Amino acid sequence: MNSLKKGILFSTLIMSLALVSCSNDDGDDDLVGNWIKKSSFDGPARSSATSFVIGSYAYVATGYTGDEYLKDLWAYNSEGDYWEQKADFNGVGRSAASGFELNDKGYIGLGYDGTNKLKDFYEYNPISNTWTQKADFAGSARYSAVGFHAGGKAYFGTGYDGNYLKDFYQYTPTNDTWTLVNGFSGNKRRGATVFVIDDKAYLATGVNSGTYQVDFWMFDPATDEWTRKRDIDQDDDDDYSYNDDYVIVRSNASSFSMNGLGYIACGESTRSVWEYEPTTDVWQERTSLEGSARTDATGFAINQRGFLLLGRSGSSYFDDSWEFKPLDEQSDDDN
Repeated sequence: MNSLKKGILFSTLIMSLALVSCSNDDGDDDLVGNWIKKSSFDGPARSSATSFVIGSYAYVATGYTGDEYLKDLWAYNSEGDYWEQKADFNGVGRSAASGFELNDKGYIGLGYDGTNKLKDFYEYNPISNTWTQKADFAGSARYSAVGFHAGGKAYFGTGYDGNYLKDFYQYTPTNDTWTLVNGFSGNKRRGATVFVIDDKAYLATGVNSGTYQVDFWMFDPATDEWTRKRDIDQDDDDDYSYNDDYVIVRSNASSFSMNGLGYIACGESTRSVWEYEPTTDVWQERTSLEGSARTDATGFAINQRGFLLLGRSGSSYFDDSWEFKPLDEQSDDDN
């Protein structure tokens, strides 16, 4: 093995050990929140799936099993705690796609099919259970981008097309067009995550050329403006103490929001969970996921209830599903 490969393997090992150490259970006894195991996902175990939420249903599609790029679609009934298979996604099977809900329809695009980076884009109608291909994404073909809906508008941005990206485009369904929106002043990245609180989107985490990103941003669709919030790394400056215990930086994490708070969970080799309070711009650690540490999981909220499911750890792929109760004490009796 040459010295370059040895150096890469050593760096990867050190990074993994650091993340695992950050995700241990030693401090969880003092943390707030409880994870409850829900009905397992009925489709094949996978990572890098895409989701959107319409009403009391979450829709989960695509992903990668370790052997196959998928195009199936499943609906989760949050009131009955069960899954139903729906019409397959019209595009090619893929992983690391992006999605959002807009006007009670679901949208999925971008991603990677094992050979090509993609830019095609599709609309799902839950009433007719049908997919319709729409105008291709106006930016470059890419994967590991973010998709979100805030303030009645929907967006794709960041990702990787052979280079790390920071551009954002808005989709308008009435004329089926994409429009480049005001510049994002943050760093380029892929594998970021977004949650939405009070019609404002919050973007965090991700990686750029092997470096985890610490900048944290809020986007207001009413003004098309990005505002930088406090960074999510630890700060050695003695003038600050709010972030002394921060261990939030990561990529390929999952997120959701409920009751006016945002949550980031999991990522490479970690189960840790952090809660964001927008009025104070401060994060607090909460009880780690009670399942396995994982990356490329799927997170969403349904009617102020937060869920996390799927993902992988190394070559192990998961089909378990969890609900987070942020105000409850941790208990092993409900899993």
